[in-house]
This record gives sequence, structure tokens and C-alpha cells, in this order.
Amino acid sequence: MSPRSASVNEELRRRSRERLLQATVELVGERGYEATTLADVADRAGAARGLVSYYFPGKRQLVQSAVHRLMHLTLAAALDREPRTDDGDERLARAIDAVLGLTRTHTTVMRTHMALILQHEGFIQCPEQQKLAALLEDTIARWGAADPGQDYRLLRALLMGAVVALLLPGAPMPLSSLRAELFQRYGLAWESGCPPNDEPPPRS
Repeated sequence: MSPRSASVNEELRRRSRERLLQATVELVGERGYEATTLADVADRAGAARGLVSYYFPGKRQLVQSAVHRLMHLTLAAALDREPRTDDGDERLARAIDAVLGLTRTHTTVMRTHMALILQHEGFIQCPEQQKLAALLEDTIARWGAADPGQDYRLLRALLMGAVVALLLPGAPMPLSSLRAELFQRYGLAWESGCPPNDEPPPRS
């Protein structure tokens, strides 16, 4: 196989995988985890059923990879939106708001994701998760973390805790309160990032 043919095949495989991941987010958001089958995902993506099994060993791995891709794309878009900035505080504020905002725009998907992490063996170490981790670690490094690797893990844990609190059935925490706690911890101004317009800043 020529280098050009290999490159074309690699691009086709990448696109096929991304279609499957996008279809998974859509279907879980519409139907929930239990009602979404691998056959449904293949049909929505316009792919053969065997292709799902080729890329993913099971539905749990597929769903976690799909949500990690969603989070990575959402975070990347937030960091790159206009006006672009290299300011570490602003980038961290955007990152926090992007992750917390997914609990509103993709509530069922995020609740499913957290349940799978808590009920099973934690994170799936997929390419999508690694891209998300790299972007968050870069963000905390630009903010000025003394130990970006360690501080990334702390930021990840704090964001996960906030997401769980926002999605807790029957007793969710207000987004503004959780955002304020995170912003205070990292010394970020309330006006940074993308403040929730429908909620007033919490009292100091």
C-alpha cells in the first residue's frame, strides 16, 4: 500500500469513528443509556454493525469515548472562541464554564457518563480522554500551576464533583454557587468566562 493510500484509509477510519461517537451522543441524549443499542448507533452513523465492535469492545467504552469527545470539542471551542486570548485566568474560566455548561445542554449524556464512571472502573483510557486531559492540563499550566500534572488531576476531581452536584437527582446544587466556589479557589473574577446570565452572582 502506498503512503498516500495509507493516509486516505487512516482518514476514512477517523471519520467513521467520529460518526459513531457523534451518533452515540445524540442517541443517549434522546433515549438514555439502556435504550440505546450498538445497532442503533451503527444505523444512525450509517455504518456497519461490525464497525462498532471493531473500534469499541462494548457499549460502556463507546459511550465514555463519545462523552470525552464531546467534552474535548466543547472545551476546545470555548478556549478558541473570539476574542481569542492567552490570559491564563480567562482560559481557565472558560474551561470551567464549558464543562459545567454541559450539564445544561447535555444533561442525560453527562448524567450517564458520571454514572458509568462511578459504577465501573473509572475512566476509559481512550484517545478522546487523552485529548481532553491534555487540553485541561495545558489550561491549568497557562493559569500558572506550579505542578501542572498534579494540579490537572485536582482540577479534574473538582470539576467531576461539581458536575455530580449539578446532576444529583432531587437535590441539585445551583450552578452559580458551584461556579463561585471554583472561581474563588482559582482567584477568577465572576465576569470572566461565560457567566450564567439567568443567575445573579452569589453574595460574597
